[in-house]
Amino acid sequence: MAAKTRTDRALPGFRLTLGFTVLYLSLIVLIPLAALVLHSAGLTAGQWWDTVTNARVAASYKLSILTSLSAAFANIFIGLLLAWVLVRYRFPGKKIIDGLIDLPFALPTAVAGIALTTIYAPNGWIGSLFEPLGIKIAYSPLGIMLALIFIGTPFVVRTVQPVLQELETDTEEAAAMLGAYRWRSFLKVILPELISPLLTGFALAFARGIGEYGSVVFISGNMPMKTEIAPLLIITKLEQYEYAQAAAIAVVLLLISFVLLLGINFAQRRSSRRSNAV
Repeated sequence: MAAKTRTDRALPGFRLTLGFTVLYLSLIVLIPLAALVLHSAGLTAGQWWDTVTNARVAASYKLSILTSLSAAFANIFIGLLLAWVLVRYRFPGKKIIDGLIDLPFALPTAVAGIALTTIYAPNGWIGSLFEPLGIKIAYSPLGIMLALIFIGTPFVVRTVQPVLQELETDTEEAAAMLGAYRWRSFLKVILPELISPLLTGFALAFARGIGEYGSVVFISGNMPMKTEIAPLLIITKLEQYEYAQAAAIAVVLLLISFVLLLGINFAQRRSSRRSNAV
């Protein structure tokens, strides 16, 4: 039985690889997070509660979460459209556009923030067109959402694109031969296969957006109670040497993100089980 168990393992050296994985996870993730929680424990219960329930802090939580969720939701449609075009069509410059998708990964976030602010500011190329209409893009939640869409789009595209490439067209052709319209074929045949990668891309885009600082700090305007994001408030506390308060704000943001990501992962598992059952 022992010999059979050893041969059934896909990789040799299970104990060594498991030990390395646990050590790596501990050094990179678990120990820093534990240190963050312990650092916030330097406050008394009353001080901790007053810090995380402060009106300014609560407003920054609300803004960060709502803009991150909105941007991640918008990226579902934008990323799916881009992935669809890149996989299903051939056109001049396709490889260039495919490479530009990864630009937010390589571009420094501060540079992206400055560029977006320059374009969408009231005197910018695009912002000046909306200013007479009374629409303010930069220095508003809308500008924050645009910045988060910019940095989150590659996550959705790169999770959906390989699934689209592996989908066989036989089922689509069969649905068309049976009289199904293109839209119905997409909803009934293609979309069920894309729900899991779309949820993965959504979770990755949201996780990136909730803690984003560099690309948002310039375009947000940093107005307390209006356009001040939670990561900026944490940096402000650190600059004021209020390390325990900054850690407390970070812990709450971490818990909120963890609960939301846990719910997304649960929905993704249910979607995968349903698709496998079908």
